[in-house]
Amino acid sequence: MSSETAITVTNLGKRYRIYARPLDRARELYSIRRRRYHSEFVALADINFQVKTGETVGIIGPNGCGKTTLLEIICGTLAQSSGDVDVNGTVAALLELGAGFNPAFSGRENVYLNAALLGISRAQVNARFAEIVEFANIGEFIEHPVSTYSSGMYVRLAFATAVNTDPDILIVDEALAVGDIRFQRKCFRKFQEMQQAGKTILFVSHAIDLIQSHCSRAIYLREGKIAANGAPKEVIQAYLEDLFGESSSAEERIGSGLKAFDGSSSVVAGTEHTGVSPPGDSAAEASRYNRVEAANTPRFPDICPQQRTYNPNEYRWGTGQAVIFDYALHRENGNQEGLFRSGENLAVEMRVGFNEPLKDLIYGFTVKTVDGRTVYGCNTRARNVATIDRVAGETIEVTFTFRFNVIPGEYFLSLGVAIDDDTRDNVAIDRRYDLIHATVTGEFGDFGIADLDTTICENKVSE
Repeated sequence: MSSETAITVTNLGKRYRIYARPLDRARELYSIRRRRYHSEFVALADINFQVKTGETVGIIGPNGCGKTTLLEIICGTLAQSSGDVDVNGTVAALLELGAGFNPAFSGRENVYLNAALLGISRAQVNARFAEIVEFANIGEFIEHPVSTYSSGMYVRLAFATAVNTDPDILIVDEALAVGDIRFQRKCFRKFQEMQQAGKTILFVSHAIDLIQSHCSRAIYLREGKIAANGAPKEVIQAYLEDLFGESSSAEERIGSGLKAFDGSSSVVAGTEHTGVSPPGDSAAEASRYNRVEAANTPRFPDICPQQRTYNPNEYRWGTGQAVIFDYALHRENGNQEGLFRSGENLAVEMRVGFNEPLKDLIYGFTVKTVDGRTVYGCNTRARNVATIDRVAGETIEVTFTFRFNVIPGEYFLSLGVAIDDDTRDNVAIDRRYDLIHATVTGEFGDFGIADLDTTICENKVSE
């Protein structure tokens, strides 16, 4: 394996035998006719990907999709059923809570034990022990049995041990979620230091904003298969579509091999696809890809591309039962120029046409940075704003009025229509992510996202 590649996973699969009763294991073991008493559960199937040295790769997906199983196989703590995994470099892993810790040992003893499991010598640990204790920040508890630790203290000590043993590859499985916000910030600063040092990081999280902010690439697992692999923004959009789109969407995409798509560029099996038609050649893909677009009937033609603030690389999906066919972004005086001043009062008006009668409607609005970080979002359901049931053929206008208190820069505005659903939270009817491109200007070179209208004053104190 090339030194430029840290991890190579080839045709990886993991199957578990499920027995209805414990006795069935013995019956199968001693069966003369080799009779089977188990069913098989496929946790992972045909997983293929590479992680380059120095990459930070985020893995996302719903609970039970195989994320932890995949990481355990890469770490070598779980054997695969088929396929190969090649790892180039030393690995430090933070998987399940307290993994590698003996509850009867003190924190100090467990640091040495954990380091030994990672292949780190006692002399190396001696040289770095003070740094580990300082990073963990658990005080005198370092001398107490870890059975007395809270879950947060477990994670602090485990993470401190892992990152301070200078691994080539760091693998983290959602464990940081139990730490407090200050420790999480400390961990992500450490991530940035490791990235600058050229370390490889494999990171599992349900927090898609963290994946967007800290990862150079993302992999989306669904039902033990790779559903999307590519740029974090595209992969996250595919994940959100599966969560909030139609119930058939995930099965169709995984079955057909469609990885992620938008109107202009799609990632398919690690290659780029360009064009307005969907990747692949099956009728199911084409039908699904054009579902919202086909809903733009002569009664509701899509006028959005005619607006000067329209983003042609928007990402759109939904059932098409209703369509967002026009919008306006303007100042209080109605001016629709593409440049706006920080702190201005603005309004976004979206026009929605209904192809079918719908009830329990949700209208939403989101602002994001160009790298996908959410600046602000709201919707009628979260605001407890009652919406009216609509009939086929109706046209309505929904207006979001706001003060654009953001730092000067480039921003994308997204609009959406969904219906409330008890079983799936909500179902996307027409979601147009990054529909509008807005440029915000201002005098100061502040940093961050929000503009807090800060003044700075220096005064001499009289003696």
